[in-house]
Amino acid sequence: MSKERQRRRAEREREQALQAAARASEAERQERREARRRALTSKLPKPRVGQSGLLAQRRRQELSITICVLAAFNILVWISRNDWGSRAGALAVTLLVAPVIHLLLHQRR
Repeated sequence: MSKERQRRRAEREREQALQAAARASEAERQERREARRRALTSKLPKPRVGQSGLLAQRRRQELSITICVLAAFNILVWISRNDWGSRAGALAVTLLVAPVIHLLLHQRR
């Protein structure tokens, strides 16, 4: 009976040793992968975080309002006109007049 127990115990210990070796191998592979990733990403430029203050938020809101007004104008021209020349002309005029419209909509006193 004790020989049987010794054999089973040796089997269990062998299985545990194999599992421990597999875990160690996986941990080593993971560490090498992380080291490669750190080495590559250290050479890349850091991403710039956009401005997040109150003034930046106001500027984004003003710009989106201007874009919505200009897009509404283009949609109105697109619906009301059938010829491509006037549609293209309206788009060109919109692109040229966009800074002026932005200034008129959002004048700072």
